[in-house]
Amino acid sequence: MGAPTSFGQGYTPHSSTSGPNTPPARPPRKEILNYSAPWPVYGLDWSNQPTEREALRLAVGSFIEDGSNKIQIITLPEFAGVDGKEYNPNSMSDWIPIAETNHQQYPVTKIKWEPYRSGHHATDLLATTGDYLRLWELRDDPELNNNASSTIGRRPSAIQQQLLQRAVLANTKANFCAPLTSFDWNTFNPALVVTSSIDTTCTVWDVETQQAKTQLIAHDKEVYDVTFAGNNADIFASVGADGSVRMFDLRALEHSTIIYETTPVLSNASPQAGASPAVPLLRLSFNKLDANYLSTFRVDSSTVQILDIRVPGIPVSELQGHKGAVNCMAWSPIGSSEIATGSDDHQVFIWEVNQMRQDRGDDVDQVHRHQHSKSRSGGSSSSHPPAASTNILHEPFRAANVGGEVNQLSWSSASPDWIAVGFGRTVQALRL
Repeated sequence: MGAPTSFGQGYTPHSSTSGPNTPPARPPRKEILNYSAPWPVYGLDWSNQPTEREALRLAVGSFIEDGSNKIQIITLPEFAGVDGKEYNPNSMSDWIPIAETNHQQYPVTKIKWEPYRSGHHATDLLATTGDYLRLWELRDDPELNNNASSTIGRRPSAIQQQLLQRAVLANTKANFCAPLTSFDWNTFNPALVVTSSIDTTCTVWDVETQQAKTQLIAHDKEVYDVTFAGNNADIFASVGADGSVRMFDLRALEHSTIIYETTPVLSNASPQAGASPAVPLLRLSFNKLDANYLSTFRVDSSTVQILDIRVPGIPVSELQGHKGAVNCMAWSPIGSSEIATGSDDHQVFIWEVNQMRQDRGDDVDQVHRHQHSKSRSGGSSSSHPPAASTNILHEPFRAANVGGEVNQLSWSSASPDWIAVGFGRTVQALRL
């Protein structure tokens, strides 16, 4: 396999026709757009609205350990002007902040825009986790925008918007709300949000009624991440400090399925002590286009495991190209075989996993044949499916060195040729 190509290679700007009444064409956008935030960046997510003006906005959350944390909404200068005018700031920044608000004491552990719903009123809603699950609405600030648009003979002003807190959701049955580590929004039913917590629980919320639908003990230790399946409104999965991936069905919460567990490490220094605890799993992501597959990675690990829920226990594949700890990942919103990863090694990789799925077909068929034979013969609980192999991938097909330890990554669903990454105080949008 040859060396991976860089982001932006092969990009051809959209052609445009010109005429006597055609305004001058805007020059093609740069392939890398940088924003310098006033604080360390952690939370990061693209808007899901379908129009280019709305889609090319980012929600950015701070990570300030001993102070009031912030949320900003940033957009491109061409979309930042009042009344649709282009905003030309003195700053050389590729992004313009158009809204900011405080997020209380805890840093933003995750930030996500509401999934786009065709035919519904296009309200700009966001959710964040940290101390609580908080719901926000992005609105125009009429007073500031009216003053800006009435300015004559001056440079156009940037539009000003407000982030208004719509709700703070907490479990009222508990005297203390344990910090929330992550959450996910249900794309099939955006009224549902699931959160994960260090108190070992996951909670499913109805954000329209602002009530908890159910809360369950999901793991034996802290839960670090949770995500809904992309093709089902009832299925979600979680990972945590106990080193397991567990899958749940809202229609039958008395049961869960363990998809994968990390292997405890035997102690060389003291064999009598036995195995050390399982290695925690830090993050989890369902393939939104093919929910048979999900990805996860361990704490302080440079590898990513791709799992097939039809064959629990053994990864489909392992991605081994990074030289530092992996911190984030995101599946492609338009191609079910592509996944992006970000690491402490300053690299953002895009992997092609189509071939490994073809190789995996025989393993899945073997397991299905084994399960069919077991059901006909009344097999015992000691009967195990045949072992499946794990494919190892060493090289991605796209790579970018962003110049810092990548702690967050977001792949735009509305403009899928853009990936945003966060490192240090920098947000960088990369064009594919």
